[in-house]
Amino acid sequence: MKEYTHGGDLVSARTVWKGELLDFSANLNPLGMPEGVRKAAEEAVGEAIYYPDSLCRDLGAAIARRDGVAPEQVLCGNGAADLVFRLAFSQRPARVLVTAPTFSEYQDAVQAAGGQVVYHRLFPECDFALTEAVLADLDEGVDMAFFCTPNNPTGQLIDSGLMLRILERCREKGIRVVVDECFLALADPGEAAGLAGHLEKFPNLVLLRAFTKSYALPGLRLGYCLSADGKLLDRLSKCAQPWSVSGPAQAAGLAALAEPDYPAKARRLIAGERAWLTAALESLGLRTFPSRVNYILFQAPGVDDLKERLLERGVLIRSCANYVGLGPDYYRVAVRIHWENEGLIGAMREVL
Repeated sequence: MKEYTHGGDLVSARTVWKGELLDFSANLNPLGMPEGVRKAAEEAVGEAIYYPDSLCRDLGAAIARRDGVAPEQVLCGNGAADLVFRLAFSQRPARVLVTAPTFSEYQDAVQAAGGQVVYHRLFPECDFALTEAVLADLDEGVDMAFFCTPNNPTGQLIDSGLMLRILERCREKGIRVVVDECFLALADPGEAAGLAGHLEKFPNLVLLRAFTKSYALPGLRLGYCLSADGKLLDRLSKCAQPWSVSGPAQAAGLAALAEPDYPAKARRLIAGERAWLTAALESLGLRTFPSRVNYILFQAPGVDDLKERLLERGVLIRSCANYVGLGPDYYRVAVRIHWENEGLIGAMREVL
C-alpha cells in the first residue's frame, strides 16, 4: 500500500492522540471554509442521485470570467494533483526538470509515467529561492519543467522577471512549462501576480490552480488548469475518468467564486500572524526561512522527532524529511489564527 506522505494525515494522528487536534500540517485558509460554500456543497448532495456535468461547463465559464481567460482555456479536475498526473500520463515526457525541494507529486507523477526526473537544487544559503542558475538546466534534453510559486514547502515566490526568462527559454527550447499557482491566492501579492495574462504568448505554458487552499475545501477535491494549447487540454480531458469532478465539488466552486474577496481577507490575517509566528519560532532557537504565504519552513538542528513529540500533545506538524533536498530536522507549519498559533508555540516550548 502507498505510504501517506502529505500533511493532514488525521487518521494516523488519531491513533496517537484521541482528543481534539491542532493541525498545522495542512496549509489551508486559516478562516476555514466559507459558510456559503459549505451550504452549496451540502445542498448539492441532494442532487447526487444524478450524474454531475462531466464537462464542468458552468464552473469552467465562471472560472474563465474570474481569471480573465477564454472558457476553452479552462479544464477542471479532481484537485490539482489529478491534473499533474494527467499531464504526466498524457504527455509521457522522457526527461523532466523539477526543483528540489518542492511538492512531491510532480516527481511521483513523472516517475509513474516512466519519465526521468532531473532535480535543480535550491539551497538554504539562498533561503531556497530560485535563481537564474536554473536557466542553464533548461536545455534541449528536457521535455517538461515544473515550477511552484509560492513554492511548497519553502514559501518562496519566483521573481516575476526570472519567471518570464524561464518561459522565454522554454519556448525557445520546446519545453512544456507547468507552473503551480495553487497557493498564490493566499500569498502576499494574490492571484493578480499570476501568469494567466501570458497564456496566449506562451502556448507551452500550463497553470495549475485550486480551490483547496484558498477556500479550505481539500476534502471536496477541486482544482483546474489553464492553457492556450487546446490540443493539450483535449488530451488531458481524454486521459481522465468521466465525472471526475463531483456535483458537490462543482457547486462549492461556484459558491467560492461568488466570494472573490475571501482569500484577500485571509491574506491580511496571514501577514500579521506569519510575522508573529516566525518571531516566536526563532525565539525557540529554530532557523526559519522567509515565506510569502500561509506556511513557514524551519529547521530544528539535530531534532528529528519534533513531529512525534508534538503529536503527543495534540499538535500535528509536517515533517519535511521526505522532501528531496531537505533533511529529517526540517519542518513546515501552517499559519493559523492567533490562539492556535499560541497553542503551537506553547507545545513547542514544552518539548524543546
